[in-house]
Amino acid sequence: MKVAVLVSGGVDSSVALALLKRQGYDVTAFYLKIWLEDELSYLGHCPWQEDLSYIQHVCDTLDVPLQVVPLQREYWDNVVTYALDQIKAGYTPNPDIFCNKLVKFGVFLTYLDAQHKGQFDYIASGHYARVEHTPTGSYLHRAPDEIKDQTYFLAYITQNQLQRILFPLGDMDKAQVRQLASDFDLPNKNRKDSQGICFLGKLRFKDFIAHHLGEKPGNLIEFETGAILGTHPGFWFFTIGQRQGSGLAGGPWYVVQKDINQNMVYVSRDYYAPEKERCLFEVDQCNWFSGSAPLKKDLQVKIRHGKTIYPCEIVFSADGVIRVRLTERDQGIAPGQFAVFYDGTCCLGAGIITRALDGE
Repeated sequence: MKVAVLVSGGVDSSVALALLKRQGYDVTAFYLKIWLEDELSYLGHCPWQEDLSYIQHVCDTLDVPLQVVPLQREYWDNVVTYALDQIKAGYTPNPDIFCNKLVKFGVFLTYLDAQHKGQFDYIASGHYARVEHTPTGSYLHRAPDEIKDQTYFLAYITQNQLQRILFPLGDMDKAQVRQLASDFDLPNKNRKDSQGICFLGKLRFKDFIAHHLGEKPGNLIEFETGAILGTHPGFWFFTIGQRQGSGLAGGPWYVVQKDINQNMVYVSRDYYAPEKERCLFEVDQCNWFSGSAPLKKDLQVKIRHGKTIYPCEIVFSADGVIRVRLTERDQGIAPGQFAVFYDGTCCLGAGIITRALDGE
């Protein structure tokens, strides 16, 4: 069975590659070149050449062929433009979710089937998630490592995409992966994990936004009183629940609201006041792996990557919008974020938060 393995230069994807080869799969490594290094080089170092060097050494060590697929334009069209459009509209986007859906398991899968027709049965990656393939469909499950679990970033891919995917690290935690990298004596066994959005590398997201959107000074407003407390460089640098970056003394100050028409950012020191429930929101544009919305109302939900998962109740309206009530408050329910739904360990799918509501 032939498998196309997506590799990044990091330990996770390299161990996934080594494991699949040891298990007897016929593997080929693929590196997707999506760095925006030419346009953004003045902001910092985009280490794609360093990544590629590590990957080549890993592939040489494992005696695995490597192919480099340039997808900068496709990444820009599918992911970067989405992120910038969402930010300009005042929302909080998640580019990595769209990268998985539209690029890694989208454009690349189309490329693979066109350029290597019928040659590869599966795509594999180093994501921390589990996939279960059955005759009636495929199921995405959370990894046992609650901190590393990456189902949040995978919940918007389609059932057809999921049926073509393998996650060799799904049952492991990071310590086990590091140990395997040492056991395989991989050249990147001691390399630090990368952080942040995949196309930015070591660049700061704030610098990326400033490059494309610039600065537009506006007022920082105290939410409760309407008093002007200071200025900010542009509402697009802030997201709901953020508590750093205002420059105000006497905090912490939390961002609670944005007025994109007036370019005003509202902040508060009383973010956790009892009357501010912050446990109710609406979700639209849902993707369900089963093809239809779940029948159960009592589920679990994540509204950001990480170990925090809330029990919730979902209610479906006649127009298809889902109303979600958490069992406890969350400080950062922001339009544009993804809500990812679970039934136990099984990931059911995801939708986009359209608005947060006051307790009703």
